[in-house]
Amino acid sequence: MPRLFTALEIPRHAALSLSLLRGGLPGARWIDVENYHITLRFIGDVDGRTADEIVDRLDRIDRPEFQIRLDGIGSFGSKKPHSVWAGVTTTPELFALQGEIERLCQRLGLPSDPRKFTPHVTLARLKSSRVDDVVHYLSGRGNFHTPTFTVSRFVLLSSRESVGGGPYLTEEVFPLHEPRVFPLPATNTEQPAKSMA
Repeated sequence: MPRLFTALEIPRHAALSLSLLRGGLPGARWIDVENYHITLRFIGDVDGRTADEIVDRLDRIDRPEFQIRLDGIGSFGSKKPHSVWAGVTTTPELFALQGEIERLCQRLGLPSDPRKFTPHVTLARLKSSRVDDVVHYLSGRGNFHTPTFTVSRFVLLSSRESVGGGPYLTEEVFPLHEPRVFPLPATNTEQPAKSMA
């Protein structure tokens, strides 16, 4: 059974900006541009019935579109870096969406994700990169950011690779709705009639 996870897609203009960060770091295995994404919830290997239940629950999520941007880069694994990533500006809408997905996964009996949600886009996996090389790479690219973009949907992706990093297949797409605009209540601006005394 494929390994499943929910994610946000990276629009083309942002992916092209990310692709310019490739290179200049010995021991890095760079993620292909078409596989860039922001993981919302890693689900893992599940059977077909559970996968159908997950899709059914995800399809009921009713949340508005929101805006984010990619901002800054960093690495995971301080003493032995294992990946390099681009950061994501955090918004309440992003955390609300991720939290709802986490809760519905737990209601289906999936174990909770032990890692704290840290939105990011993995740029490279590191095998034998030296800490000094990673620090040097990051120091030259610290001012990275993209223009803001609208998140109008999230996706369920699958991977059949045990190593990670793609290729990923989009199994389902879940649209977010346009933000609802509520009209302001009408105010009565008429002056009260003067009484004839």
